[in-house]
Amino acid sequence: MSPRPRQIHRRAFSLIELTVVIGIIVIMTVLLVPAMTNLKSAGDVTSAAYTIKGVLDRARTHAMANNTYTWVGFFEENINSPSSAVAGNGRLVLSVVASKDGTNVYGTATSGTIDATKLTQIGKLIKIDNIHLPLLAVGSGTGIGDTFDTRPAVQSDPTAGYNYSRFGELNAGTPNTAPYTTPFNFQYPVGNPTPSAQYTFKKLLQFDPRGESRVSGDTYDVRRVVEIGLLQTHGNVVPTPVSGGGSTATYSGNVAALQISGFSGDVKIYRK
Repeated sequence: MSPRPRQIHRRAFSLIELTVVIGIIVIMTVLLVPAMTNLKSAGDVTSAAYTIKGVLDRARTHAMANNTYTWVGFFEENINSPSSAVAGNGRLVLSVVASKDGTNVYGTATSGTIDATKLTQIGKLIKIDNIHLPLLAVGSGTGIGDTFDTRPAVQSDPTAGYNYSRFGELNAGTPNTAPYTTPFNFQYPVGNPTPSAQYTFKKLLQFDPRGESRVSGDTYDVRRVVEIGLLQTHGNVVPTPVSGGGSTATYSGNVAALQISGFSGDVKIYRK
């Protein structure tokens, strides 16, 4: 037996009820979309930090396991350029190479191109969009925790010396190192005979057979901390600091810092 009309009426939504439900959905969508966008933006920097950490860990492990030297090259590329290898902002390109014979390749030289015929490529190029390497203001925290503001205070005294290096964009005085004009560089791809270079990496982090890390090469001291700053960009547009500038810049958000122990090569991520 089919239901009575009254029963059908009771089971159906009225026009008013449907309107209310649709209105609630619209309001929730308006409220949630910005939150989801912000989470995605925050996640991009975090994802980049962990990707870079993985690259550094792999380079260090290879150096120690094979009793050799490895280098991680960083190149900042203009993400809006139709051609690759155009220096600028918006895309970070990473490459890892290792010495074939276990030496540092460059010997006692203090600058120059690391011979591509004596290097082997470790993995493929890695490209990370919407990321820039800023030179961040030094930390002043205790080092306990993993938030950005807990980054440990560092020693920065002309007399007592420095115990850190910052791996950033500016060619500031020691220990603010690793601009586009670091002493050593290597090309991509590598091989014998030397292939045509597609990229020239001039921001380098070196790992030796003991797992120690230092900026560029042996011409730089091993420091307690080497910091790599990460900042999210909007295309090739880099956000303006909320205070400071150059080596004292601070940013409101979407910032992370990787700190590599020069002596152990361990990597820790601090995230705002």
